[in-house]
Amino acid sequence: MYFYKGFFLIILVSFITNCSQQTIYSGKIIDQDNLNNLNVSNKTDLLSKLGKPSFEDPIENKLFYYTEKIIENNFFDSKTEYSYLFVFEIDSENNIISRKAYNLLDKNEISLAKIETQNNVVKRGLIEKIFGGVGPQQAPTTP
Repeated sequence: MYFYKGFFLIILVSFITNCSQQTIYSGKIIDQDNLNNLNVSNKTDLLSKLGKPSFEDPIENKLFYYTEKIIENNFFDSKTEYSYLFVFEIDSENNIISRKAYNLLDKNEISLAKIETQNNVVKRGLIEKIFGGVGPQQAPTTP
């Protein structure tokens, strides 16, 4: 009898929680007003306007802002309303030299690189590739 009551309670709770709509934001929340009034020419103005970036590339000196909005009606029904990546390239004098916006929902706009980075740290033989290095492992001695 307790089993049926517990099972019924679990079903009831799952129905109640799945009936509510949730809006989930990821990354920096950038609204249309921020984008329309984004007349900045240097890194200081950009940081004061949009805040700290989602990622800063120290090699190419680029700032990345990621923003996404997902609406979930229930566990099985979720819709991504928007998903953008904003890239600002900064020169050595902290001036913005290029700005790009990528709509991550538009798959035709994005292309992925096909090249892979080689792993020259550990050379593996055929048996190790097949079995995944079964057995005791030795730590590398080179720094």
